[in-house]
Amino acid sequence: MLDMSWGEVMLIGGVALIVIGPKDLPKALRTLGQITTKVRRMAGEFQSQFNEAIREAELEEVRRDVEGVKRTVDSARPTFNPVDTIRNEIRSAVEGRPGSGSKDTGAKETGSFDVPRPTPGQQAEQMHGAPAHAAVETSSTTPGTKPETGPTP
Repeated sequence: MLDMSWGEVMLIGGVALIVIGPKDLPKALRTLGQITTKVRRMAGEFQSQFNEAIREAELEEVRRDVEGVKRTVDSARPTFNPVDTIRNEIRSAVEGRPGSGSKDTGAKETGSFDVPRPTPGQQAEQMHGAPAHAAVETSSTTPGTKPETGPTP
């Protein structure tokens, strides 16, 4: 606190003994000790209040930072849903659609994962470029009747 050597303390004590006198010196030293204690107590209270104010300011700053992060997370939540993204990607891969399925394409769900296969006529048309009715043999039966079969042995 005060940087004084023993020599300086002895000099101050000698001057106090001469000025105050030996009769009142103990009373003066007791009063000086009480004043010193009060000053130290007030300095400690001031320091604790100052530290508390700094902590509250830092706490308020941290609170504002946390609120900002919370607002950022809340605003990002509706746009990012990993479960829906994965579900749509799997669905699009199974259904054979190109691209990822994070956005709904308006396709109607059938509830199964069956991929429609082309009929033999469509396969022939795709392979040869000819109409499907030309690639498939026609039978002599009319639609809706069973073909005639010969006697079975």
